Amino acid sequence: MALRLDGKQLAAKLEARLQQQIQTGLAAAGRSPGLAVLRVGDDPASAVYVRNKEKACARIGVESFGSHLPANASQQEVLTAIRALNADQRVDGILLQLPLPEGLDETPLLAEIDPDKDADGLHTLNLGRLLKGEQGPRSCTPAGVMVMLRDQGIDPAGKRAVVVGRSILVGQPMALMLQAANATVTVAHSRTQDLASITRQAEILVVAAGRPEMIGADHITPGCVVVDVGIHRRPEGGLCGDVRAEELEPVAAALSPVPGGVGPMTVTMLLVNTVVAWCRRHQVALDLSDLVV
Repeated sequence: MALRLDGKQLAAKLEARLQQQIQTGLAAAGRSPGLAVLRVGDDPASAVYVRNKEKACARIGVESFGSHLPANASQQEVLTAIRALNADQRVDGILLQLPLPEGLDETPLLAEIDPDKDADGLHTLNLGRLLKGEQGPRSCTPAGVMVMLRDQGIDPAGKRAVVVGRSILVGQPMALMLQAANATVTVAHSRTQDLASITRQAEILVVAAGRPEMIGADHITPGCVVVDVGIHRRPEGGLCGDVRAEELEPVAAALSPVPGGVGPMTVTMLLVNTVVAWCRRHQVALDLSDLVV
């Protein structure tokens, strides 16, 4: 059976390290790290995500500065809220919770976030820093995948990696991070013809297509490492990912579960970005270099 890439267990271990980093640096910094999550509207899934992030902050000693604007908030009102958080010296990380209500344009709003406070790693400057291999906050989900692989001793160097999905949230930065780790990377997507012929070439397969259970045993070769980024609610109840896990478990060398795989690591990397920004702002010695992808 496939090795379980247990993101929940790893996230708990990393939270302990983050907590220790904060305790070590408090005297020099004079305050705890601060994370601000800006939510607009009342999307139920977003409300759950924000609560999870606030609980994670509380566990490790990060101050949470949540802001909640109504669904009818204007573009200017959201911009004003972001600018206030940019100026707030208590805040080291800012996250604009997506998706936004209809009528709001996320692109200029994300661009308004101070790049050094960009806890989600989605600012244009930080995506450019990733492309050039420069220091800066990284996109949380793909960074979490890289840390999961490293934790299990899975080195992408020299391996053939395939990423299914090309979103700016996951697929594109995932491909860049794998490439930076010296993998040979192919990006497949909704218009890729004969997808299985591409994915069967993968030694590392990251699936972030947003389509429930689209990848089965016929899509991989034995011994492939499979990371499932998707999460979906089945009509009959329960959750599933983008892969048919029961088919892949006997064939894959390693497989991330859904839930309990990539999801917890996404939240943890949000905390990593915030704590790293806090350390750099206050010249606190950083003991998290292995988590800075």
